[in-house]
Amino acid sequence: MATVISLREVIEAMEAATEECASFLDPETGEIITVTEEERDLVEEESLEDVPEWQREMLPKIRAALESDRFLELPDRFDIHEWSIMEEFSRAQGSERIRQELADAIHGAGAFRIFRTAIRRLGLERSWYQFRDEAVAEIARNWLEEHKLLYK
Repeated sequence: MATVISLREVIEAMEAATEECASFLDPETGEIITVTEEERDLVEEESLEDVPEWQREMLPKIRAALESDRFLELPDRFDIHEWSIMEEFSRAQGSERIRQELADAIHGAGAFRIFRTAIRRLGLERSWYQFRDEAVAEIARNWLEEHKLLYK
């Protein structure tokens, strides 16, 4: 029987991704392993005598995530492309004035900050976060389906 992957856990791992860490899914078990740059470096270390025991215990899983063909790297913040989601949200607004104000906010320096300020001022914060959450969930679902993985 195929493993059913937790969509919620995939989304959480995707949203936690930074430039310094990435997450990998073991499709056989559904386990997600998050690997930091520091842990990547540890995998390559010859001597582990200065590494704490708890970290040493994780290294085989981390090595497997990085080196095994079995693990799949989850979409990261570049795959999510928050700016495109902001643009879609802006276009989806019913009012031309609001559409234009949000479109103006996302162009130029400080776009993310200016957009957040605009949605707060316009009372659209809740709508934005619902829209964004659904967009990220859609990316996760598409990724899981692309890899032919069952999810719930």
